[in-house]
Amino acid sequence: MALGGRKPAGRYRVLPQGAGSGQAELPEEAVQTRTDFGKAGYGGAAPPKGETHRYIFTVHALDVEKIEVDAEASGAMVGFNVHFHSLASASITALFS
Repeated sequence: MALGGRKPAGRYRVLPQGAGSGQAELPEEAVQTRTDFGKAGYGGAAPPKGETHRYIFTVHALDVEKIEVDAEASGAMVGFNVHFHSLASASITALFS
């Protein structure tokens, strides 16, 4: 999640045992926060016609097991908490037009 930019979707508490195996489901306590669209869920890529947009996906290793925010927390609040507790992060940028 990039600071200062648009925060279209955020999820936390989502790495269950077996993550990446294709067999794991999100745990019941996983929380998906509301987006800049005002509701939870990924709205999909929708740049204006003829423009290319960058979508940056970032994962963080945190120094806490969970951050204490609820599903109504803003992207800014989640981002603050994530960056405050971040030990390391990795990002990938996708282009969509």
